[in-house]
Amino acid sequence: MLFGGSDAPLALGCLYSLGSINMENNGKVQAGVTDALESFGVAENRIYINFFDVPRANIGWNRATFAG
Repeated sequence: MLFGGSDAPLALGCLYSLGSINMENNGKVQAGVTDALESFGVAENRIYINFFDVPRANIGWNRATFAG
């Protein structure tokens, strides 16, 4: 992948959650991922995470949705 015309190491991720997306949690996840990827040579300004708070009715598991 190329970001900003560079092929330096990078990370692109998506995090889906049922009701736990907020600034505090997102910051902790971002910091943890940044720490974990540091040893792989991924600079903190080359890590992109999209956070999605998904409605319970839009997640299926065990023949039902989390909404019931």
